[in-house]
Amino acid sequence: MDELIQRVTERTGLPEDKARAAVDTVVGFLKEKLPAPIAGHVDSALNSAGGAVADKADDIIGSIGGMFGK
Repeated sequence: MDELIQRVTERTGLPEDKARAAVDTVVGFLKEKLPAPIAGHVDSALNSAGGAVADKADDIIGSIGGMFGK
């Protein structure tokens, strides 16, 4: 998850503590909304997938940034 936080920091310019809070918020939201069998695997997927998750998140952050003119 640290790699994802680093990418959020780089792409948004947020300080690490704010990026960590944002990632924690999104992860918590996913855990609440996903079906229980899938939600239970969110943390392990983030920790083991490393770059793959960060790459996908990077794409999403870029899209969101584009909507706001970044």
